[in-house]
Amino acid sequence: MQYRTLGRTGIKVSPYCLGAMMFGAAGNPDHEDSIRIIHKALDAGINFIDTADIYSRGESEEIVGKALKGRRDDVVLATKAHLPMGDDPNRQGNSRRWLTCAVEDSLRRLQTDHIDLYLIHRPAPDTDIEETLSALTDLMRAGKVRAVGSSTFPVSEIVEAQWVSERRGLARFRAEQPPYSILNRSIEREVLPACQRYGMGAMVWSPLAMGMLTGKYRKGAPQPDSARAKRFPRQMNDERRLDAVERLIPLAQRAGLSLAHMAMAFAIAHPAVTSAIIGPRTMEHFDDLLAGAGVSLTDEILDRIDAIVPPGTDTGPLEAAYNPPAVTQSNLRRRPITERFAA
Repeated sequence: MQYRTLGRTGIKVSPYCLGAMMFGAAGNPDHEDSIRIIHKALDAGINFIDTADIYSRGESEEIVGKALKGRRDDVVLATKAHLPMGDDPNRQGNSRRWLTCAVEDSLRRLQTDHIDLYLIHRPAPDTDIEETLSALTDLMRAGKVRAVGSSTFPVSEIVEAQWVSERRGLARFRAEQPPYSILNRSIEREVLPACQRYGMGAMVWSPLAMGMLTGKYRKGAPQPDSARAKRFPRQMNDERRLDAVERLIPLAQRAGLSLAHMAMAFAIAHPAVTSAIIGPRTMEHFDDLLAGAGVSLTDEILDRIDAIVPPGTDTGPLEAAYNPPAVTQSNLRRRPITERFAA
């Protein structure tokens, strides 16, 4: 395994990061099977594990904690906070009040005394970034967190966080976790250059575009009976994405690769990307992904991918990505009728 440095932290991590989102009730409810997958990943040289408190409402963290008994020191462990962990409106978000509670809950579930990389799962427009960074700084000084980062932040908020850290002498975001795949390349425009500018490692999620780059979703063919197909029907039936997949499959075949292996190799080929997160639900899924760990794409293949999906573009929206209130709330982009029709 060829390890890479996570931004400028000096922390060495594997190009594949084992994502634990599918461990627990939301994916694989068999704890022992999930633990076997984690152990196999560690044995294969993967030393980077990513989870979050929201994954199966803490169950994923509990599984990871059990799996790492006796092996904790060999793992770079990342987890996240922000999304709701209960009906109480204060058990969510990026406030000091919640983060100081959330980190303790995660430490307990993970059965560890520190988190190597603590990520803010999404931006919180109602919370001053200085409030968030101040709380994270205190957690680092207490030894509970070693490094901090963001997940799916727009570039404007990545830059603002860096400026606030510099002005206030607070901990800096050292990593960003954005969505990235052959089908979703918009972060190449600004997010990845910003990560390089500020020394942030990029650990990208959904390198298989929510499964569309596995070859299971084909134009004119019946949709697989999967949770993702049911949850994101518009995405999985998007004509532009399916057209791109139909052009990518023969390209992978001519290169002697599966579409999934080509997609993973593409994700980690970008110089700003430190690791790509794989999220297997079963051992079979994991074995298939692991088999492509040594794949490297030639410039010719990368050029042909660029011709199918141009750099810096998306073939369609990624539903799970962050959309700011200005996009999702129509009242923020429309003047009141009385103003629109005033003389």
